[in-house]
Amino acid sequence: MGRAFLIGIAAGIFAAGFAFADSPSVTAVLSNSETAVGETVELQIKVTGPGDPQAPEQIPAEGLEIYRTGEDASSEIKFGAGGMQVTRSVTYTYTVLPKSAGRFTIPPQTIRVGNNSLPTPELTLNVADAPGRSSGARPSRGTQSQSVRASDLVFAELVVPKKTAFVGEIVPVQIRMGFDPRVRPRLIEPPEITGQGFTAQKLQEGGQNSETINGRPYDVVTYKTAIAAARAGKFEVGPVKARAQLLVPRARSAPRPRSRSPFDLFDLNDPFSDPFFSNPFAQMGERRDVEIKSEPVALEVKPLPPNAPPSFSGAIGNLTMTTDAKPNSVQVGDPITVTTAISGRGNFDRVNAPVVEDERGWHKYPPSSKFKQDDEVGISGTKTFETVLSPNEKKQSLPLLAFSYFDPVKEQYVTLHSETIPITVQGGTAATQNIATTQPGSPTPAIGTRPASAAQSTAKAQDILYQLTERPRTAESFAPIYTHRVFWGAQGIPLLALVGFAVWRIRKAGINNRQAQRIAALHHEAAELMHNLRRKDASPREYYAEASRIIRVKTALASASSGIDPNIVDAETAAHTFHLNSDERDRLRRLFEQSDEWQYSGAHNGPGRISQENRREVLELIENLK
Repeated sequence: MGRAFLIGIAAGIFAAGFAFADSPSVTAVLSNSETAVGETVELQIKVTGPGDPQAPEQIPAEGLEIYRTGEDASSEIKFGAGGMQVTRSVTYTYTVLPKSAGRFTIPPQTIRVGNNSLPTPELTLNVADAPGRSSGARPSRGTQSQSVRASDLVFAELVVPKKTAFVGEIVPVQIRMGFDPRVRPRLIEPPEITGQGFTAQKLQEGGQNSETINGRPYDVVTYKTAIAAARAGKFEVGPVKARAQLLVPRARSAPRPRSRSPFDLFDLNDPFSDPFFSNPFAQMGERRDVEIKSEPVALEVKPLPPNAPPSFSGAIGNLTMTTDAKPNSVQVGDPITVTTAISGRGNFDRVNAPVVEDERGWHKYPPSSKFKQDDEVGISGTKTFETVLSPNEKKQSLPLLAFSYFDPVKEQYVTLHSETIPITVQGGTAATQNIATTQPGSPTPAIGTRPASAAQSTAKAQDILYQLTERPRTAESFAPIYTHRVFWGAQGIPLLALVGFAVWRIRKAGINNRQAQRIAALHHEAAELMHNLRRKDASPREYYAEASRIIRVKTALASASSGIDPNIVDAETAAHTFHLNSDERDRLRRLFEQSDEWQYSGAHNGPGRISQENRREVLELIENLK
């Protein structure tokens, strides 16, 4: 009960205090109005009053770097004639680092306390050059006896698991960056792999952990990426470069001689035993910009063997293929969707749709694709293609699909084939039946073969018969004409002609319909690609791939009568189709080369964005293709 009573009293004190607290106020003060370049000054902003104040994390000031490094809150209870009052105050501590000598002004800052906005006073700081002091400044501390090396604070390491690779092969890479946990790092420039002759994918942060290296603790951040060499030869990957801002101890003056005790906790050989680290709010730290750099890694790149299979498009890795088709029963001219999944580990940006080994009797439409990655970088996953095939005649199975890749472990090309998929195709040009043999009724006896008894029964008995002197050349018959084979044979000729004409018209209508569908699909694809090109958030890889694709589509539309496939259009074919001059040919050729470079390994050594000028030139080139 006594404990509950005390809690009630405390709650009443705080409630009463906040009810009768004074109006809020704010003050700001510098620990010293004069300093030197490289030495820091402490700025304290004290806010008194009810509520939760809001102070900035960083104060912008020309020539100064000002960051918040601490916060301390306290409450004071006063008893007076007006009753009990509780005053709450919060002190914000900032570290001020001058960049150069001169006279600098710290502008007023607005501190929000509840519904009130309180401005701080304007402060002035005089900064002298590093070797000397301005008049009235603090005396020199003497010569420096110790400084902190950047190599003691941070490190960078480039990890490349392979020492040899093939041209175009994806090689996973890790970047490890370690920081001493007491320096409060802030990355100014993210890590970047330098070097020539290879392309690198976008960095992905893989995680953070704590490690002890050479007896010193580090917070290690891991980045993951992948590289692919563009040509054969010996290269140096890296070094990795980055820039960070660290909070480190200022250089101290030489200590006065004194007796050392084995229990002395301050080690002159360890810069991190400086009291700065045990009291981060003391005026003994400064922020420095530090360049972080790793050692390069040697990589030998070998060329791909010659005599690549026709279905090889540049895929390198360890891959498998599965195939499915729906529907399995169609009419002639109906579409069949063939779904092919390429799975495994490799450079999926160079994995193209499998090729149809025998296209006779089939019409193939351009495939679509989608990729699902199984890791952060996209080295492993599944790329799915959907290809529409349309039979032009009766077929019993789908044509075989072939996909080739290079296995860097076996150092040989591997060609995968789809399994035979049975299908049923109805309609089309059916086999012509011999109508003359299917006439109704049973065949009549041959002419002149009637029984003699029948002929005799029709003859009248006469007294005197006409005597025939010679046998007639053809025997006469009184059977109906429709019972004769010759009659039905003559009727079958126009019937066969009618059936043939109907089949020809149906086939021609189907061909014209497919051609119209193909042209309509190309027009739709061209419009969608032009819409995508005008997006501002497209990556260079997507932008150049869509730009080269729309040129291929427009070339196919311009040559619609010849039925050219957009997938086989190159820069020379497009230039010849649109009768481009030499300057336009060069621009078109460069666009295709840039597209191939970006598609080769999914990245580029140049800038990660396309300038507005380059976008305008590409759009102008495409719109002039008429």
